[in-house]
Amino acid sequence: MCAHSSGAIGFPLRLLAREVYDRVVAIKGEKQVALITGEQRIEPPDARYFLCTAEAMPLRRPGMGGGPEGDFAFVALDEAQLAADRERGHIFTDRLLHARGREETMLLGSATLEPLVRQLEPKAELVERPRFSTLTHIGARKLSRLPPRSAVVAFSAEQVYGVAEMLRRFRGGAAVVMGALSPETRNRQVDLFQSGEVDYIVATDAIGMGLNLDLNHVAFAGLTKFDGMRQRRLQPAEMAQIAGRAGRHQRDGTFGVLAGMSRDGGRGAPPPEFDDEEVYAIEEHRFAPLTRLYWREPEPRFDSIEVLIADLEAPPDHAALAAAPEAIDLAVLKRLHSDGITEAVKGAGSVRRFWEICQLPDFRSQGTDMHARFVSRLWADLSTGYLGADYVASRIAQLDNVQGDIDTLQGRIAAIRSWAYICQRPDWVLARDEMAARARAAEAKLSDALHARLTERFVNRRTTLLMKTAGQDASLLPITIGEDDAVLVEDERIGHLEGFRFVVDTSAGHEDRKMLLAAAEKALPGILAARATKLTDSGMDGVTIMDGALHWQGHAIASLDLREGKVMPALSPARDLAMLPAASREAFMAALEGWLTTRLEPLAPLEKLHEAARDPAAESEARAIVHTLIAGHGFARRDKSGLMHLPKELRPFLRRLGVTFGALDIFVPALLKPAPRQLLHMLGIDRRPLQSAMLPVIAEERNLPSGYRPAGEQAIRLDLAEKVFRAAHEARSKSKARKFFFDSALPVSIGLEPANYRRLMSAAGFRLQKAPALAEGAFGPPVPDKWEWQPSSRRAASGKSLSRGKPERGKRERSPQPKTVAEGNPFGALADLMR
Repeated sequence: MCAHSSGAIGFPLRLLAREVYDRVVAIKGEKQVALITGEQRIEPPDARYFLCTAEAMPLRRPGMGGGPEGDFAFVALDEAQLAADRERGHIFTDRLLHARGREETMLLGSATLEPLVRQLEPKAELVERPRFSTLTHIGARKLSRLPPRSAVVAFSAEQVYGVAEMLRRFRGGAAVVMGALSPETRNRQVDLFQSGEVDYIVATDAIGMGLNLDLNHVAFAGLTKFDGMRQRRLQPAEMAQIAGRAGRHQRDGTFGVLAGMSRDGGRGAPPPEFDDEEVYAIEEHRFAPLTRLYWREPEPRFDSIEVLIADLEAPPDHAALAAAPEAIDLAVLKRLHSDGITEAVKGAGSVRRFWEICQLPDFRSQGTDMHARFVSRLWADLSTGYLGADYVASRIAQLDNVQGDIDTLQGRIAAIRSWAYICQRPDWVLARDEMAARARAAEAKLSDALHARLTERFVNRRTTLLMKTAGQDASLLPITIGEDDAVLVEDERIGHLEGFRFVVDTSAGHEDRKMLLAAAEKALPGILAARATKLTDSGMDGVTIMDGALHWQGHAIASLDLREGKVMPALSPARDLAMLPAASREAFMAALEGWLTTRLEPLAPLEKLHEAARDPAAESEARAIVHTLIAGHGFARRDKSGLMHLPKELRPFLRRLGVTFGALDIFVPALLKPAPRQLLHMLGIDRRPLQSAMLPVIAEERNLPSGYRPAGEQAIRLDLAEKVFRAAHEARSKSKARKFFFDSALPVSIGLEPANYRRLMSAAGFRLQKAPALAEGAFGPPVPDKWEWQPSSRRAASGKSLSRGKPERGKRERSPQPKTVAEGNPFGALADLMR
């Protein structure tokens, strides 16, 4: 065409028209090339080359000159054998008979059309273009054993979805192509396959026309289809049209059926196989010639609706032609005429306009009844003139909604295609160009959304990527760690790391989990080894001790096994480290042990106690107290420690270990600090409640934290309680009297309330002597209270006097008073002797 001064080509699909339009634009430029379809019109004023659907071909172009048979130097009709199609055949027959170029006309189609072309155009020159590659039948193949770069052809939407779902499970996904898809969606799905993102495509028989794919194999999920009238077996020529998609140029292709699919496309029953004659016909490309082409009067009269119908149903006058079956446009015309809708349709202009409206394609595939209702409403709106721009815009806006599932989006695209067709008519819509642009924009948005839904449902990119590496060393998989510790294969997320544990992505189905885990088990050791090295180099930044284990990022990496006679526990690697290589794991565990040793330095006093308990040179009495202190995690009550059995000469031995002998407790002050108490709790050695800050005074609790002694309604740390007791004894020593004054400033400054500190003192054997109050009218400071120490008090020995009740009052000793003896009493003399 481009070798001529002008030209036009009619295609069976607007997808093909658009594809060739882009190629011609690249050669001739946009100003010289036009695209005309039912739903889109790009027509520059100086256009000389027209790419059209067959229905939209301009047969005459006044003003361009030329011979009597047309105004284009070149005219071509693609897939001319569609003249035998029941629905559209009469359109192709009309173009075959009447579309002519001044210089050259080409009819492109199957060799089955040759006898009819000879009858209709005896002078036509017939040129064959043989297929360079061969097609070979390879029988049935299971879905799980389909070779890569295969297409599966099904004959219903349900069958297409079912096969695509299975391919998603077994092979990672497939592109989907159906006649109900918009051209934009179909192109996007084809690109998904052509780019290699998926290795399989599932399609209806629409794949047999207008799609040039990089296919190696075509598998038929069934060999029957519904042709609009009945369920029938495919003709050999139709089989070859589909199977011929396999192989390109000089590369051979194969075809066969899909094993495990029943005759209706379900799974289970054996599928119908190609018979020998069909295989021979497809492989040798030998088919029975067409015997007739469908024809319908292309230029009917518009005198009345009855005359129009009669002309459209008139039989042809040539033996090679047959009357076309009733197409949807004629069926709608007759239905509306029988319903009385056409009573007001009078005059040639009105009849012509009514017929043009009836020719609106049934994009929704709703059938005659539903489509007739839509056409009737459209005629009612157009009978008085044009459709208003606001009305059309509102209809388009209602459809411009990308929410919904696949079927919903397909329905909206079909509906928007109807409005795109309406907006292309020159005398139907006001502001036609603007409305047509809105319809195209809405269709583009819906097509993008439909492509996204199809890809989301039928493509599992993770599985696809992993399947492509099947048979290779999985350690070569390009696995990387992204943000948030995501594990990526070629930027596709397959899971994430929690510490050193690989977690499969939650969106992965059950069938994908084994594959993802298998890939990770072989590919992650190197990454985890680098992760361990990085953590070691950081000084174990983020590692914590908790619940008897070492944690990192909230997950255990090693358990701490307590050992008898040792503060340092034994380290055991957690299961999360199992994927680390052995050498890396050993080095990492050694680094963890070194870090833990440094971390446990505050427990050095406790380790000294353990060493002393194992020292054979230590006396048994001293070792007994050491064991008691170890069991108490650094402290013990004095009355239960066995201190009464310890000779005084052994006390220096214990003091060298940091032991303090208090009034009520024996303890190691270094172990009462926050750091060692926290470590004992984190290691699981001390199970009592933890007071992490080791505050001087806390509220009294039923289960006191370690290192505290009750003091009324409060509790005080053991070393500070001992500080108070020592200050009291120093005050008693300085007084040199039985009763002494003691300043309460120290316990109050520590945080004890007066009533609670008095109970603490009482527990250590001190008794309060309240000073008398000032006499009424007296001035000056009150006399301070005095204290008296009673070391023999049971409370000092037992330490049980810190209940919330009142302390016991001591009994006052009284000297015996002589009794008066009555005079003359015989015991009087004895009483005198006793005195």
